[in-house]
Amino acid sequence: MRHNHKLASGVSPEVKSTARTTHSQTANGTRPLNRVNTDPQGAPTSNHGLFFRLQQYALLVRLHKPIGILLLLWPTLWALWIAADGFPGWTLFLVFFTGTVLMRSAGCAMNDYADQHIDRHVSRTRERPLTSGRISAAEAVGVAIVLAFCAFLLLFLTNYTTLLMSIVALALATIYPFSKRFTHLPQLFLGAAFSWGIPMAYTATETPLDKTTWLLFIASVLWALAYDTMYAMVDRKDDLKIGVKSSAILFGEADVPIIVTTQLMMLATLALVGQQEGLSQYYFGGLLLALCLAVYQFFLIRNRAPSKCFDAFLNNNYFGMVVFAGIFLHYANAA
Repeated sequence: MRHNHKLASGVSPEVKSTARTTHSQTANGTRPLNRVNTDPQGAPTSNHGLFFRLQQYALLVRLHKPIGILLLLWPTLWALWIAADGFPGWTLFLVFFTGTVLMRSAGCAMNDYADQHIDRHVSRTRERPLTSGRISAAEAVGVAIVLAFCAFLLLFLTNYTTLLMSIVALALATIYPFSKRFTHLPQLFLGAAFSWGIPMAYTATETPLDKTTWLLFIASVLWALAYDTMYAMVDRKDDLKIGVKSSAILFGEADVPIIVTTQLMMLATLALVGQQEGLSQYYFGGLLLALCLAVYQFFLIRNRAPSKCFDAFLNNNYFGMVVFAGIFLHYANAA
């Protein structure tokens, strides 16, 4: 997912003037040494201080845009609370919370590496650190590897089965960034990657994988298909120009009805979870609030305006939150 919805409005006269000045300085050998210059492969050719590099790494992993962390976190918390019959304990909570932040950040770095040649042609993404040449491709891959390794180390606080499950999580996180090259439904790969924390939550709490586990997994994948299609609607024009595949392009004019249908299927699946686990009215109240948010999102996306589609995408944070609130209140009042 690409998370910067500000659309470029063209090159300003000041930037053009700077470019002309830089060209002149290059010709006469007086070009300043502190500008970011790139080689043909997009790697920086000038040195910068540690603070600059750390700042670029933070931008690379989207720490300033936590929506991806939250969309990954909510399904994981649903599963943790249900698998543990309530609060799973601080150790597991912190392991999964921190692991979510690390793996989403690693995924952003890997996604930018995979999309670096595509992002240069998309107005919303061409100024990202890797695409603009402020960091190199090798740095992006290095950041992804370090973050994923740190997430793996956290799992030593769980158990052997969860460690093995993390191999699947890593495979999904690696495949997703490249999936848009061979399928119009990369959102399904994203959904699987964002939902794999659900069975991992069960193994970490030493709860057998059961029907509820996979109902939660299916619901989470359906949810990701819905919200990431909203996101793909933002970039549809650019994606069509450069030949990138997405569900928004595949669905065409049926995109809005399919999103609505997917959301209803997701809520129906979560209702089955509630029935299976004997969850109380607090849980179903959360699902009702989620339904209201789905209706609101429909009104946002019905005319397919990119800015409104992005607002609908962001609103899914509250969707996941109210579902978790229902789960949390159920177990809090059952204690």
